[in-house]
Amino acid sequence: MTSANFATDGSRPALAPSDPIGVFDSGVGGLTILHELLVSLPAEDYVYVGDTVHFPYGDRTQDELRQFSLELTDHLLAVGAKLIVVACNSASAAALETLEQHLVEAAPDVAVIGVLRPAAQLAVVSSHSGRIGLLATPATVANGAYERAIAAADSHVQLESVACADLARMIQSGFPFDERVVETVRGYCAPLRAAAVDTVILGSTHYPLCAAMLQRMLGRDVKLVSAGAGVARSVERALAARDLLNPQKTEGTYRFQCTDDAASFKAVGTRFLQMPLGDVEQVRMPVAVAR
Repeated sequence: MTSANFATDGSRPALAPSDPIGVFDSGVGGLTILHELLVSLPAEDYVYVGDTVHFPYGDRTQDELRQFSLELTDHLLAVGAKLIVVACNSASAAALETLEQHLVEAAPDVAVIGVLRPAAQLAVVSSHSGRIGLLATPATVANGAYERAIAAADSHVQLESVACADLARMIQSGFPFDERVVETVRGYCAPLRAAAVDTVILGSTHYPLCAAMLQRMLGRDVKLVSAGAGVARSVERALAARDLLNPQKTEGTYRFQCTDDAASFKAVGTRFLQMPLGDVEQVRMPVAVAR
């Protein structure tokens, strides 16, 4: 992709309701967020980028996550995105503030929305006991962003965090789940059962794919919270505030890019999106964006 959506003097043209929403993740997990967006905001066009060459983000340093997120954001700006969705918990925890600051200079009219704050807010509202569990990647847990978001929403809530070192990789590797995956998930759920949590945040966009298994192991009275619905509401409000909701009456388009093997992305991604993916384009990072 090129920076064709920029003027010759390096400036961005005014945003239009017909411009696409840009979504990025480390792989196919963010397609669970895109699925919610496609259902909640069907008139919008979408461009999704999976940074599969750097997957999984949960094993990366905070500096690496910020670097990757900046490159992906600039790429989505280059293809004309009117709003950026960081559909990855690890990237949201490490880089959201950096991206907000970057966009103030690069594209002040473009909003960026992560998955972490909407999920934290939904969990606080859902919990009756004030004991909330978190299943997330090591990078997300180490960052402490969920603790801060939960405390900001309600200082009386207790958060029990469990770092799931290999769960996202297991889920992305494909189906069906074998006994090794079942035992791994059971081990991650044990501390949350011991803490008697009544709500659990699925702190990776991959984890909704094993929600049934998690529900069985945690108990039917435990509420599972993922970010999809909250992100969709945040996106809708952000676009409405800027008069950028697409008014078309027909369904919008969606297209996919990844930074590694496109065939593998398509094969696994169809299961996550629960809709046809169509063609997947392989792209390289970083993309130079004119200023």
